[in-house]
Amino acid sequence: MESSSGLGGLISARPPFSIVDGFLLSGPERTLRAGGCLTAFDDHQAARAALAAGDARIVVGALAFDHEHPCALTAPETVEFSAGPWLPPAPESLPDAPAVRITAQAPAPAEHIERVNQLIARVRSGELDKVVAARSVLLEADGPISRTALLSRLIAQDPNGNGFTVDLSPAGDEHVGRALVGASPETLIRRHGDLVTCWPLAGSVARSKDPVADAAAAAELLESEKNQHEHAFVVDWLREVLDPLCSRLEIPLAPTLIATPDLWHLGTRITGTLAHSGSVTALDLALALHPTPAVCGTPQGAAMQAIRETEEDRGFYAGAVGWCDAAGDGDWMVAIRCAELSADRRSARAFAGGGIVAGSDAADELAETDAKLRTLLTALGM
Repeated sequence: MESSSGLGGLISARPPFSIVDGFLLSGPERTLRAGGCLTAFDDHQAARAALAAGDARIVVGALAFDHEHPCALTAPETVEFSAGPWLPPAPESLPDAPAVRITAQAPAPAEHIERVNQLIARVRSGELDKVVAARSVLLEADGPISRTALLSRLIAQDPNGNGFTVDLSPAGDEHVGRALVGASPETLIRRHGDLVTCWPLAGSVARSKDPVADAAAAAELLESEKNQHEHAFVVDWLREVLDPLCSRLEIPLAPTLIATPDLWHLGTRITGTLAHSGSVTALDLALALHPTPAVCGTPQGAAMQAIRETEEDRGFYAGAVGWCDAAGDGDWMVAIRCAELSADRRSARAFAGGGIVAGSDAADELAETDAKLRTLLTALGM
């Protein structure tokens, strides 16, 4: 496998590490693993400057949902790429999952329904076109949750081998020792040379174990005016940001169905050619696009303000996880289907959200968050 980033010599058939202790981003085409820390960045502008000056060969980590909050980026000591998804340790070599239980919800289901109803009213009043409402569950474990074991199970569950984990310590304060672990199906942006790709997902429905009901749910999603409307906001935003940067931009006229083990999504694969690739890095693109209407809403400023007013701090949920090298290449995924693990690994907070538009139904939105939380809860043995 060749690398356009100049890091091709670091590519191997399989990562040699068996324990995840730094950064890992797994996907169907390749995996990046990084360990150690030469420089930590809680400010993305400082990370951009280090890449531009040649002080960092590559930067890995996570951007918080809210740009005003610290990021968790690192110039690592070791970097290794491998072809295809991460091949985790053999299951028998991993620790058993401790018993895990939900001890709190933020907000409780009834309160989430009330919040969603209030947001629907704000959308119908014309204040917002779309806003994403999220909730979280606090989990307590009888023993330490192994980051390696949890990531292994998440990647095994995902048909494309998607998965990520990030040490959040660079963000400082309460983030020291914490880790983000997840299996996002959504590509925020990829840049390789002058080629850029993003694959937004917006509009979802829970899957069924009954094949007939599952097929009916997929068909209903594809024909849903509400979900098509929600998806269009995301595609329009990406077009608005990318079009001035690209000499060519290809956007399909309609979304297609994307399947994960628990949900059907509407997805649109967008590709483009940068007009001036030397001046726009993958990190630049991630910062320009994030947060998209898929996780925030539109207009972006009004949606972000509504989220700040109505929700608890999302932290790194609905942020972005990825890497950028000194050549400007990189991959960034939207940080969904994830949980933040505490420093002692005995508790975690898992998040899920859904897009609110004029045609939304609050009870359906609550059910959608339950379906999205299932990815993490299943991997935790719940």
